[in-house]
Amino acid sequence: MTSTGVCRFLSRFGPKELSLTIAIASLALSGCATAPPRSPPVTLAESSDNHFLGISNARFYIKDTARLTKEFIASSQRELDARRRAGLTGPLPPVAILAISGGGDSGAYGAGLLVGWSAHGDRPNFKGVTGVSTGALSAPFAFLGPRYDKDLKALYTTISAKDIFRPRGALAAITGDATSDTAPLHALVAHYLDDQMVRRIAEEYAKGRLLLIMTTNLDAGEPCIWNIGAIAASGQPDARELIIKILMASSAIPAMFPPQLFDLEVNGEHRQEMHADGGVFAQAFLYPPNVDFEEASKVGGMHRQRDAYIIRNGRLLEAPTTVDRKTLSIAGRAASLMISSSGINDMYRIYLTTSRDHVGYHVTYIPDAFTEPYKGPFDQAYMTKLFQFGFDQGRAGDEWQSKPPEINRQ
Repeated sequence: MTSTGVCRFLSRFGPKELSLTIAIASLALSGCATAPPRSPPVTLAESSDNHFLGISNARFYIKDTARLTKEFIASSQRELDARRRAGLTGPLPPVAILAISGGGDSGAYGAGLLVGWSAHGDRPNFKGVTGVSTGALSAPFAFLGPRYDKDLKALYTTISAKDIFRPRGALAAITGDATSDTAPLHALVAHYLDDQMVRRIAEEYAKGRLLLIMTTNLDAGEPCIWNIGAIAASGQPDARELIIKILMASSAIPAMFPPQLFDLEVNGEHRQEMHADGGVFAQAFLYPPNVDFEEASKVGGMHRQRDAYIIRNGRLLEAPTTVDRKTLSIAGRAASLMISSSGINDMYRIYLTTSRDHVGYHVTYIPDAFTEPYKGPFDQAYMTKLFQFGFDQGRAGDEWQSKPPEINRQ
């Protein structure tokens, strides 16, 4: 969701619904919960020791420094092997890595920019693509390149709110696991992420490319990085459904959209992990700072140019506004400001990490020049205009900045 999306989403509840919600909360009707019970959670130690679909490198936690570094090294080795099979010799080509941030319906900006970048003619074949929230939904299209531009455009210009969620009503905010049902989004993701797309992701993984998606393990309180290419390449019959669930989890705004439960067997007992929006921890990520990226780049004794591109699907700062003296308005505004600040922090964190590792830094975000008024969550007309704005920037080729922008709140 956009940095103001939480506030806007909350604002769709009318005064009567808000009053009912607050009244129910004050009565603490916990006994009325309608969400089905879940299995016992999985501890972080148990999560790290257990594999999904028998895939040892299906996912990583931030503390898994050695395993993450090993995965990056293995990806470079796969790339070398693929080039040798193709009869290619000489220095490895430059590396481009793409990070797509969260931002809800503002994901139309990044989608348009990528399609415009294709039109400009110099869009890289990214070595790695990472995604969070709406960035997780667009990441598979970005990973597979311009041949999926048509689908990427359709995803952000032909849908509306009804294609994403169905409101459950005020009572659900207290008695359920979210205020909305995202069955429409699940159907949308399943439509695009078909068997052919999964097969193509697996093929690119075999060439040494990585597609990484972040979720938040709410039980463990840790961000989780899912290795989508490894899952796709596993050949497991349930791989596609697992990838769909990961994308749904990454975009599951807590309390707004329901979290996803992942089943595991631990010591013969059925357990579940609860995962939600990766944006809880980061609006965008490139690679964990503790990963030895320099060491991972030395495979084959070759060094090459490396550049990182960060698409922030949001504005730099929240616009000033008058906040209603109501509980949810205040909470929504505070959440929006926290999300906005988190996004700015991510821009600087990634900049410091890339500077340390001698990786080129390029960032873009929605500028003030885009003045279309926001009409509500996933408004098709708004998203279409934002997509076109991003497309024009990408086609012009002048949207990237080499440093995080200076922040002046005065």
